[in-house]
Amino acid sequence: MSAGVEQQRQVRRARYAVAAVFAVHGAVTGSFATRVPWIQDHASVSAGQLGLALAFPALGASVAMPLAGGISHRFGARTALRGLLALWTLSLVLPSLSPNLLTLCAALFVYGASSGMADVAMNALGVEVENRLGRSIMSGLHGMWSAGALIGSAGGTLAAHLGSDARLHHALAAGVLTVLGLVACTWVLDVTPGADEEPPPRFALPPRSALLIGAVGFCAVFGEGASLDWSAVYLHDRLHTSAGLAAACTTGFTLTMAAARFAGDRVVDRFGSVRTVRASGVLAVLGGLLVVLADHPAMAMCGFGLLGLGIAVVVPLCFAAAGRSGPNPSQAIAGVATVTYTSGLIAPSAIGGLAQAAGLVASFSLVTLLACGVAGFAGVLRPGDRSRPVVSQRSAEVPGPRP
Repeated sequence: MSAGVEQQRQVRRARYAVAAVFAVHGAVTGSFATRVPWIQDHASVSAGQLGLALAFPALGASVAMPLAGGISHRFGARTALRGLLALWTLSLVLPSLSPNLLTLCAALFVYGASSGMADVAMNALGVEVENRLGRSIMSGLHGMWSAGALIGSAGGTLAAHLGSDARLHHALAAGVLTVLGLVACTWVLDVTPGADEEPPPRFALPPRSALLIGAVGFCAVFGEGASLDWSAVYLHDRLHTSAGLAAACTTGFTLTMAAARFAGDRVVDRFGSVRTVRASGVLAVLGGLLVVLADHPAMAMCGFGLLGLGIAVVVPLCFAAAGRSGPNPSQAIAGVATVTYTSGLIAPSAIGGLAQAAGLVASFSLVTLLACGVAGFAGVLRPGDRSRPVVSQRSAEVPGPRP
């Protein structure tokens, strides 16, 4: 077998490995989300206090994500991802151990910080593999994250149905996911800095290009957060549906996003990222209009489905574009991730505040307006040359276990 064929085979193996990493990362989120009611009862916090505590993961991620580039530079991409992913999976146990509001906020801050750093590291490696393959894979990788979140949610739902203590559930889940993550990291690319490459600054403002790309991601994540948290409320309160049908709308939105992400790479390879995101923004706008104008549950559910289709691939393509936007992809990806995390932080409360002041129709009119931004500013995602290395002055060892 020629060296070129062997190298391509190893890069394909690295693709599957990083896909498994994305699934593990998503499974942690799904495992946590389903046990939030148990954690609330255990910590004896009110709904308002819980809302405050749930802001801390995004705060922790925003503070810690700029550190990921320096960690990868010092230890190499594979070792850094192995450590950061293990930190993330093990942090799953912390919230369920918290006996009060103060400790819960601290636990969720650590939980979010470890999530954000692992997120940056795995997205940077995903972009590296995408560039070496010469075709889009980021949408599918984020689809694997969604699949992992669904699997984690299913396990959490079963544990909750059986009345399992979340401390035991999360300890078992953390152990299994840590092992799976460490095994998957064995085969990811090991990108290492060149001898004369300066380490990135510990804290630095993201480049302007990353801020523009992040603005597109901000619009998409705002729509995602609003739909996930408020679609069921919209159907139940405005269109007077049953609780079951309202919940089914949220589930349908999630499944639509996952399916669109798995199909997204073929669309991107055929039409390019800019045209794909522009068309996605148009779909999201149409979906938002259907939601706003809906006078029947079926119309609103179709609207939320179109919203899911429209925003599904936007964030993966934002990360891919950030990774090719300059000489330091980790810094650019961290900048985009910080902006998108901020959107996810403010979207639920912004929708709630606007709904309180002017109604849910006005809230989703804002979502529709931001979807116009996705379509209008898609040009900032114009890709660079995939043939050029994503990390300057760096080398990558072949993936696989060390001898």
